[in-house]
Amino acid sequence: MPKEGHFINRSGWLRAAILGANDGIVSTASLLVGVLAAGMDRPAVLLTGLAGLTAGALSMAAGEYVSVSAQSDTEAADLARERQALEDDPEYELHELAEGLQSRGVSPELALQVAREMTEHDALDAHAREELGLTDLASANPLEAAGASALAFSIGAVLPLIGALVAVDGNGVPVIAVVTLLALVLLGGTGARLGGAPMGRGIARVLFWGSLAMTVTYLVGFLFDVAI
Repeated sequence: MPKEGHFINRSGWLRAAILGANDGIVSTASLLVGVLAAGMDRPAVLLTGLAGLTAGALSMAAGEYVSVSAQSDTEAADLARERQALEDDPEYELHELAEGLQSRGVSPELALQVAREMTEHDALDAHAREELGLTDLASANPLEAAGASALAFSIGAVLPLIGALVAVDGNGVPVIAVVTLLALVLLGGTGARLGGAPMGRGIARVLFWGSLAMTVTYLVGFLFDVAI
């Protein structure tokens, strides 16, 4: 059991969760300020935000599931090919594994000895790790990614929707913008902390892209200036 914790252990679910939450916050906030700028009335704005939350969460879940399933299928196909290769020519695969170890600095004699021991223990696992870079941590998990993205999107989308709900007539856009920027600061800081990265950099990039998205969408709505 290693003494130090590794941030890479969180990469699978953390990437999906951060992507989902950021998309939920930014897309919902941008949608709300856009329709407000276009002159849509309050009930219609709230309904639009709720529809955006529902559609976005389902879209994120479906997109993650489909894309990660494709990755999982590719991994399974590579493992099947490797399994067949081990059956067809085990001696060649043994020396291929040894050569891989040599390329990382192991002496030829020791590399062959280690390759033999790894093969005796679990040949397919050894080749999956050394040749394909596949481990339990790296293997694709479609359901985990889909669930994390959908949940994170929903949580993120609720925040600007709450801003629209509590805002009084006439100040919906600034209230949503403030709530959204605060949510992005929290998201960027939390994501950076969980990933072991500098918090300032994480916060700055989500603020930049979130602000840009809201500004552009607001301008589009303002230029049309009609209720959709």
